[in-house]
Amino acid sequence: MAARAHYAGGVITQTARTLWAEPRAPGAPARVWRDWALVAVLAPTAVLEGVLRPDVAWRPFVLVVALALLPTLLWRRTHPLAMAAIGFGTGTALGVAGFVGGLGESAGLDTTVFIVLLLYALLRWGSGREIVIGLGIVLVAFVVGVTIDYTGVLDTIAAFVFLILLVLSGATVRFWTTSQTRAIDQVRLRERELLARELHDTVAHHVSAIVVRAQAGRVVAASDPAAAVEALEVVEAEGSRTLVEMRAMVGALREGEAAELAPQRGIADIERLADGVGGVPRVEVHFSGDLDDLRPSVGAAIYRIAQESITNAVRHARHATCIDVLVDADAEWVRLTIRDDGEQVAGVPGTASYGVVGMRERATLLGGSLEAGPGPDRGWAVDALLPRTAPV
Repeated sequence: MAARAHYAGGVITQTARTLWAEPRAPGAPARVWRDWALVAVLAPTAVLEGVLRPDVAWRPFVLVVALALLPTLLWRRTHPLAMAAIGFGTGTALGVAGFVGGLGESAGLDTTVFIVLLLYALLRWGSGREIVIGLGIVLVAFVVGVTIDYTGVLDTIAAFVFLILLVLSGATVRFWTTSQTRAIDQVRLRERELLARELHDTVAHHVSAIVVRAQAGRVVAASDPAAAVEALEVVEAEGSRTLVEMRAMVGALREGEAAELAPQRGIADIERLADGVGGVPRVEVHFSGDLDDLRPSVGAAIYRIAQESITNAVRHARHATCIDVLVDADAEWVRLTIRDDGEQVAGVPGTASYGVVGMRERATLLGGSLEAGPGPDRGWAVDALLPRTAPV
């Protein structure tokens, strides 16, 4: 029993700390046309009540007070605690003044009921500490009002329930809006990650191929002009492919769904990667098993993983002469294996790079796995295993 009480106390304490540290809700509008319209309606209403209502005590004074409180509606979102304190504090002061002055009830106009909107704004836009302090002020005002102008149990309960509904309404709208904003932020973050991954995979591969062929062309330019021309042709082709894929990604950002109509890379495009590298190290691609009817997402992932692995091998494999790419599929799985015959170096180079992280993320998102590290004999090895149909 004591343990449960201690646990409950800890939960309450943690909840209170969380509420106290809650920041203000973002995006609070300063003033909108509805605020001015509300003030424009309430101002003449207060004047008419102050002039025409026969039982108004301290008529000029309470009319001035009611009109002076109207600006709190204009700043209730940007200064929720201050406006709630002014509104409910003034109401409490009028109640005490009326009671002390022998009225036996609160002084003021019925129009000033608009201050309950300040309570909603406090819950909707205020910070955690502002909400706690403001609710304390409202509670004091409620107790003072009920004490001075008690009209029965039912009226008291009805007034309390009304205030609770305002509090719940403000908190509910705040929670729903915050949840929607966080969901949108998550989608944006996800899209940025995907875009960064596509940029890395596409641009890095093509630029690496361009650099390698340009270096080779410069070496053989004097002795073999034909080889230099061939290298320039490869550079031109890789540059064109880079531009095409960059335009597709930019189109996806500008046009949304329209860009999705562009054909997606797949397993059949892996052989083009080998043609794009050319020379040394040579890239040999082998296919086995049933590779028909693969999910587009699986085919695209296999292509991007192969692209990144070939790019890394071309960049970092020391004295490599060959890169083997094997794609094998059975009824349930598709396995991609990339090996190079370069020299092994100390440590595990590239494990923490964006490329390896991106490859592993692609495989994991589809329910598969990916391992990258030194090969059993030489070079570097990448093994990716993806489910053929649905994630496992």
